[in-house]
Amino acid sequence: MAIFLSIVYVILGILLAAIILMQEGRTQGLGSISGMADSYFGKMKGRTMEGALQKFTKYGAILFMVLAIVLNILMK
Repeated sequence: MAIFLSIVYVILGILLAAIILMQEGRTQGLGSISGMADSYFGKMKGRTMEGALQKFTKYGAILFMVLAIVLNILMK
């Protein structure tokens, strides 16, 4: 069981690193001065690819931490 979880842990770590690198930066540029930050795409962010990447990052990081704790308990 510990070997299987270790393999999942490594694969999840690699996937998280790749997903984080694929995300766009959060800088708004000069558009934030004139109020362009609240565009249609800003409001519908959950349905875009960027929104999906953010959701996977959030839930993947939680799973990564839980797996780290479980593996620590199993290895003792």
